[in-house]
Amino acid sequence: MSIYASVIEMIGNTPMLELRHFKTGPCKLLLKLEAQNPGGSIKDRIGLSMIEAAEQNGDIQPGGTIIEATAGNTGLGLALVAAQKGYKMLVIVPDKMSQEKIFHLNALGAQVMMTRSDVTKGHPEYYQDVAERLAGEMENSFWVNQFANPA
Repeated sequence: MSIYASVIEMIGNTPMLELRHFKTGPCKLLLKLEAQNPGGSIKDRIGLSMIEAAEQNGDIQPGGTIIEATAGNTGLGLALVAAQKGYKMLVIVPDKMSQEKIFHLNALGAQVMMTRSDVTKGHPEYYQDVAERLAGEMENSFWVNQFANPA
């Protein structure tokens, strides 16, 4: 059994399972069990990757705020990594997001801001536009922008 010093070390170190009861010819069928990441999904990997890229590029400084618009597991992955690295996390979500995910984000230390889900891109209350605007207004903040982030 592995013992880790940090939750971050656990991200991506998920087990693989060989499925032997399927006819796959000469091929092995392996499953990578990404649900066993600390946050419960593969999105932990991209959260770590995007935050580490921002650190390397000088886009975020110690004690800074990470901002992202999300309605899914990317926010959880980012919040998990942000908490481990000492960043504040502000997650902008549409009001249709599940209460369970909001509670989970709060438990990870993220501040959650709800926006309207009945508006589209370009509207001042659209969750992605709110995230971009807040990042421009807040000092020492970084907008992850997962949909355009190359990391």
